[in-house]
Amino acid sequence: MTFTKMHGLGNDFVMFAGGDAPEITPELVQSLCDRRTGVGADGVIVVTPVEDEVVRMDYWNADGTVAEMCGNGMRCTARFAIDHDWVGDELSIDTVRGRLGARLLADGRISVELGPVAVAGWVEVNGRTLRTASVGNPHAVTEVDEVASASVAEEGATIGTDPTFPEGANVGFMAVADGVIDLRVWERGVGETQACGSGAAAAAAVAIASGKATSPVQLNVPGGTFEVAFDGEVAWLTGPAETVFAGTLS
Repeated sequence: MTFTKMHGLGNDFVMFAGGDAPEITPELVQSLCDRRTGVGADGVIVVTPVEDEVVRMDYWNADGTVAEMCGNGMRCTARFAIDHDWVGDELSIDTVRGRLGARLLADGRISVELGPVAVAGWVEVNGRTLRTASVGNPHAVTEVDEVASASVAEEGATIGTDPTFPEGANVGFMAVADGVIDLRVWERGVGETQACGSGAAAAAAVAIASGKATSPVQLNVPGGTFEVAFDGEVAWLTGPAETVFAGTLS
């Protein structure tokens, strides 16, 4: 079982090439993602060539559930496909959300299309005021004075699993200053991660809708720095995607 470990700003994945991938089950995903007894990751991705300049991304959260969208996973998928010489610097990725674009930039970063971001209404959960948004997956974003002191793990789990969100939600805690966003995100099926690509797009869209930021938006997360730019309602996420190591599991 040959795999590649990759990450985008610390949001890390166990990557398989489609033809060489094992049968993916929730139990296998949980085993691979375990940071003590497995490879250790936030999720598992299978990348499969489809046609010229097109690959498919299948993604599972660390708990074995299928996720609708993963921006960091898309960037790692693009880098994986480029490094395998399946595609050139411009490609498309088939996702649960549909076929989306990706490109390798001159500075080595990867930019990926996340599709439209729909900012919706406000909700009150667990004493927090949050604004909901969809990036193909559900998000709820709340503004805090500073993200460093936010109780992301505890509050995120409580809010993200509240009945207000029947399918669960990714919960973003953001602070905005001079149009720049500091962000931490609790992700469904994973917990707090070093970076959440779709969460970055949701936070950027909410900040823009609130008049506190303009596109393109810089977002600082525990793992580093993203950029989110909007073409109309369509978000493009730009950041690094790096290989950590490759290995074989018995």
